[in-house]
Amino acid sequence: MSRHRNIVPLLASERWAIGSLAGIYFLRMFGLFLILPVFALYAERLDGHTAALTGLAIGIYGLTQAGLQIPFGLASDRFGRKPVITAGLIMFAIGSVVAATSTHIHGVILGRALQGSGAIAAAVMALNADLTREVIRTRAMAIIGMSIGAAFFAAMLGGPILSQWIGVPGLFWLTAALALLGLVVIHTITPNPVESRVHRDAEPVLGQLGQVLRDPQLLRLDSGIFLLHMILTALFIAVPLALRDQIGMPGGEHWKVYLPVMLLSIPAMVPFVILAEAKGQMKAVFLGAVGMIGLAQLALAWSHSDIWWIGAVLWGFFTAFNILEATLPSLISKMAPPDKKGSAMGVYSSSQFFGAFLGGALGGVMLGHFGVSGIFALTASAALLWLMIAVGMRAPAGLSNYLLQVGVCDEARASAMSARLLQITGVADAVVVAEDGVAYLKVNQRLLDEESLREFAVAD
Repeated sequence: MSRHRNIVPLLASERWAIGSLAGIYFLRMFGLFLILPVFALYAERLDGHTAALTGLAIGIYGLTQAGLQIPFGLASDRFGRKPVITAGLIMFAIGSVVAATSTHIHGVILGRALQGSGAIAAAVMALNADLTREVIRTRAMAIIGMSIGAAFFAAMLGGPILSQWIGVPGLFWLTAALALLGLVVIHTITPNPVESRVHRDAEPVLGQLGQVLRDPQLLRLDSGIFLLHMILTALFIAVPLALRDQIGMPGGEHWKVYLPVMLLSIPAMVPFVILAEAKGQMKAVFLGAVGMIGLAQLALAWSHSDIWWIGAVLWGFFTAFNILEATLPSLISKMAPPDKKGSAMGVYSSSQFFGAFLGGALGGVMLGHFGVSGIFALTASAALLWLMIAVGMRAPAGLSNYLLQVGVCDEARASAMSARLLQITGVADAVVVAEDGVAYLKVNQRLLDEESLREFAVAD
């Protein structure tokens, strides 16, 4: 009986695939995040500027991203991964140019909407699945996911610094250049898949979306990522204004606050993630982080006129934010049915981007009516709502996803095989999809009898 699975080394082609796709993800998300810490200050110079339109310009990319991400993923099944990713990167570049050349707030809003319409996330994950073996796919997806965190970190520091040198229009031109660099990467470095097919562990399946949307546990998590990114986006309308107007710190120096906050929040979150994953305290850590998000918003609403106070509160916020960004995808993976993980992640990701849209839109409205304090009241209320939703979350079982190639078969054989797989020690759930030739399992890694599992496997 296996106590743990050996780490399977990556093939050279897999290293190229994962590295290049992570790079494309980084380039795109870095471009989207780059204006987040500086745009609220820049927007005041645009024709037609209002607080509400500023918030809309910041968050509008999330609306188009949320609406088009799943359709783009489904389109990649029909038209191919690289053509869809290419079209998305071109749309992103066009949106960046529109925003860079606009002197009216409406033009920037249009550009940001076009940026978001290049919704390639699901297609990138589907291509990743085409180019990697099932046994290393979770690791590959995690590496690509880490590129989002790296992009956010780099953008929080790069936005204020670069805007001093090239201005915010220059940032938009830079994002256009990064999109074109992504085109070079996808067509010169990323391998071509031998075969493209639907991967239920990595991409949404249209027929499964209704079932995923009716699952109350998954909906709690979707609500969580929605509210988290609503809070984050609204926060970055308020914080740059507070640092400039309350502290007297020019926008180009805001990185001096963000750098220590981000650097110190990363080691602070590690023990809590270990406690959640390795010690089985996922729900307690999760609820504690949600509570910390709420306390941080209340603290900022109470006072935002001292730089040390703002820095300490932001450190607490980003420590909790990092914990939640690490644990929420893990929770989705643990709670989704084994053959519906890709669909669950698709809805989760769309919820995240829609939250960013609403955070920008509502944050701008609150700024216009109640000032910066109104935004902090909004984010504190959102955190309280999240805590109320999250309290009823079921504690996840200590199970992992496991994919096994069993060969294409008929429905009767697939059903019989599922029943036999469930009899193996350590297998908690099993779904064999006949036309895929894949068994999607939930397993207890500590108890799993891998030798018995291998009897069902065919050559990958």
